[in-house]
Parts: sequence; structure tokens; C-alpha cells
Amino acid sequence: MSWGFLRDLLSGVNKYSTGIGRIWIAVVFIFRLLVYVAAAEDIWKHEHDEFECNIKQPGCENVCFDHFFPVSHIRLWALQLIMVSTPSLLVVFHVAYQENREKRHNQKLYKSAGERDGGLLCTYLVSLILKTGFEIVFLVLFYKLYNGFKVPRLVKCDIRPCPNTVDCYISKPTEKMIFLYFLVATSCLCIVLNLSELSYLIFKYFIKRYLKRYIKKHQ
Repeated sequence: MSWGFLRDLLSGVNKYSTGIGRIWIAVVFIFRLLVYVAAAEDIWKHEHDEFECNIKQPGCENVCFDHFFPVSHIRLWALQLIMVSTPSLLVVFHVAYQENREKRHNQKLYKSAGERDGGLLCTYLVSLILKTGFEIVFLVLFYKLYNGFKVPRLVKCDIRPCPNTVDCYISKPTEKMIFLYFLVATSCLCIVLNLSELSYLIFKYFIKRYLKRYIKKHQ
């Protein structure tokens, strides 16, 4: 899979972001996207083939793997990357809409199409709320699907067609757990950055409103 579209999206949104937003983009691009492409994808590449149970009963190994890994860690991570990045499209679409509207009317309708004020500010805040929400949802999903943020070395399975309780072994559990902790840590960092940017923009907006009223009152 090519991740070029995600890189282009993040690059396009960068010019409309605050300083905190640019840090978020750097974290997503360097510590999540590049780590995923360069290392994590290879670790989970043959996870099904390397999942072994101490029995040769036909179908037993497959149902046990499906039970303990209903969704692959790496595919869920990829889906998370896509979902937390796409709300940024709202900002790009909003700016494109304003620029297109100015072209149709052949006149200046906005101070600056990319300035975070009015409608664009609301769109930017909505995108931050959506990104934070997706991060939290996926962290809860990881926790619920895998019974915590851990990768056990040995799992016991007694699902039919297994004739009895069998031992199944997960390949490279320590390495996978390290990357899982890294995933959780970067997700938490992104949540903190999103909430910080959201608070900063709201605080800045109300300060601006207050100063305008103050100046008008004293004039």
C-alpha cells in the first residue's frame, strides 16, 4: 500500500495549522507513519503463518487465531492512521470552497481564505474534536479486542473444532509488545497535542473577542 496520499494531505494542511498543529503533523508523519512503513509492517507480515498450536487438528489453529486476533494489530493501526488524518481534509475543503467562491464572484469575499477566523476556525475546531475522538475510540478498541495492551507468549484455546484445550504460541511477542506500547504512547501524545491546540484556539478566540469589546467600549 502506498502512503503517499497521507503524506500529501498532511503537507497540504500544514500551512493552515498553528505551531501545536505542526508538531502534531510531525509526530504523525515521523513517529507513526514512517515507523509503520519502515518497521512495524514487517513484524506483523506473517503473523498467521507463524502462529503455532501444539495440535494438528484441521481448522483448530485457524479458529484460535481468529479468536485471539479478530483484527490484526497492524491493520487496525493502519485504519487508525487514516481515520485520525482524514478530519484534516475538512480544513483543506473549507479553504478550497472559499477560494472557489471568490473566483465565481470575481471579488474578494474574505480577508484571507486560509486565515483561521469565522467559519474556518469552526471547521478547524471540529477537525480537532474528530481527531481526538478517533484517537480515544481506537485506544479503547485496542484495549477491548486484545484484553489490554499486551501480547502474550502463550494462549490457551478450547474452541471447536479443537478436541481439548491446546497451547498456541505467538511469534515475536516481545517485539510486538514494544511496538504496541509505542503505538499507545504516540496516540496519547497526539491526544494531548490536539487538546492543547483546541484549548489554545478557544482561549485565543475569547481573548480576541474581549479585546474588541474593550476597545469599542473605551472609544
